[in-house]
Amino acid sequence: MAIVLCIAVTIGFAGLINSMPGPSRQGLAGAALIVSLIFVVLRGNIAWRRSRDANGPKWILWAYIVFSAIYAFLEAGTLLVIDFGNPESAPSGLNLLGLSLFGLWATILWAKPVAGSDIDVLTSVFDFDGSVPPTVADRTAAAASAPRSAAPAARPSPAPQPFGRPRPAGFGKRGL
Repeated sequence: MAIVLCIAVTIGFAGLINSMPGPSRQGLAGAALIVSLIFVVLRGNIAWRRSRDANGPKWILWAYIVFSAIYAFLEAGTLLVIDFGNPESAPSGLNLLGLSLFGLWATILWAKPVAGSDIDVLTSVFDFDGSVPPTVADRTAAAASAPRSAAPAARPSPAPQPFGRPRPAGFGKRGL
């Protein structure tokens, strides 16, 4: 979309089709290169964060970033040299590079997180006192099966605190 916007803003679609390859398209190619490199930086940042979260191999991340930069230069160069009257002038290698970029992005995107998706692994870093709190489904099932005239059960007293200090609340002063 950014390249289409660059074409519309600089020389227009009719100007691109009617212009000859070469110096008449330099402004378009420069604008396309700058916009493409900005998107390379943005996509590289997202890929870096995703790869770091998944503890992915560094070579996949750097291959993605380098190939994206090469693709941006080749895309701008293609706008300079393509002749719309001659179908033989369209380079086909850019499609292969785009396909490899898609494969690298899919590899980064679908990498498993470091902790995995097992809930026991994800919650093993927390120190729960006693059992895990009941879920919403457990509470609604218990509320539906309990008679309506029954009095609410008394809450157990909290565990004694070490040295008489209050337990840290968690988030903020209220302990949310």
